[in-house]
Amino acid sequence: MLAGAHVSTTGGIHTAVERAVERGCESVQIFTQSPRAWRPTNHPPENFERFKEARAEAGIGAVVCHALYLINLAATDAEVRKKSRTALLNTVGVACAIEAEGVVIHVGSHMGDGFDAGLKRATPALKAALDACEGPTWLLLENSAGAGGTIGRSLDELATLVDRLDRHRHLGICLDSCHLWVSGVDVTDPAVYDATLADMDELVGFERLRCLHVNDAAAELGSNRDRHANVLDGQMGEGLGTFLAHPRVQGLPAILETPGPDGHGPDAAEVNRLKDLHARATGATRPGRSARRPGRTASRGGARRTRG
Repeated sequence: MLAGAHVSTTGGIHTAVERAVERGCESVQIFTQSPRAWRPTNHPPENFERFKEARAEAGIGAVVCHALYLINLAATDAEVRKKSRTALLNTVGVACAIEAEGVVIHVGSHMGDGFDAGLKRATPALKAALDACEGPTWLLLENSAGAGGTIGRSLDELATLVDRLDRHRHLGICLDSCHLWVSGVDVTDPAVYDATLADMDELVGFERLRCLHVNDAAAELGSNRDRHANVLDGQMGEGLGTFLAHPRVQGLPAILETPGPDGHGPDAAEVNRLKDLHARATGATRPGRSARRPGRTASRGGARRTRG
C-alpha cells in the first residue's frame, strides 16, 4: 500500500510534494485548480518541471489529480456539460504535464432522467478525456455514494461505463471506502469485500483498479450520505483495515480524504494512523512501532460533507 493524502497546492503545484513529504506520504492527491470554481489555474510550465523533480527526489510512488467538484458530464443543461468537459480536459492536461498516474472523476448526476440518458450525455466528454490521456496518466472513474441521480453508484454501473467507453486502455477505477459503505457494501466484512473485488475482476478486470480512497464514514451503512470521518472515528472504525489488507490491493495508492484535526484535511498524524491500521490489518509491524491494537480514539475534528 502506498499511503497518501489529499494536499493543498497553495503557492504553486510543485509545493504539494513538500506537503506530502511533511505528512510522510508515499502517494499524493491534488486539485489542479480550485475545486469549486470553473476558472482554471494558469500554471507556469516551469512549475511542472519543479513538481516532477521534487517528486523524484522525494520518492513519491504515485500522484493522482482529482477533477473539480462542479463537473457534471451527465447534466441536462448543455452549458454545464460544456463547462464540465472543458474543466476535465484541463485537469487531464495538467495531470499529463506532471506525469500523474491518474485523474479521478465523478461522472455526475443524470438529474432524474435515468441512468441511460445520463450515460448518453456523459460519454462524449469521457471519450475526449481518454483520448487526451498520455504517458502514465489514466482516467479513473470513482464509485459514488449513491445519492440522487449520481452515476457510478454500483460496480454494475461502472462496468456499463467501461463497456460504453470501449474498455479504453487508459480507463481505470478508483474505489472509495466511504462511498462503498454508504451505498450498502460492508467493506469491513472480509467475505463481502472479497466478493466485491471478485465482482470487479469479472465485470471490468482487476487491472483497472488503480487507486483507493480511504475514508471512514460518519453515516450509517446504506445511508447514501457522503460524509467522511477521520480514520477510526467513524462507523467502520478498526474494520476499515479490511479495506486496506486484501492481498489484491497491496501496492495501490491509498489516499486519505478525511477532515483531519481541524477540518482542513489529513495531517501527518492521520497518515500515521492509516499506516498503523494497515500494519495491524495485515499482521505486519512498522519499523519502530508496536503491533498493539489501540482502542477507539476520541474525535479529532468530526466529519464534513464531501464529494471526494
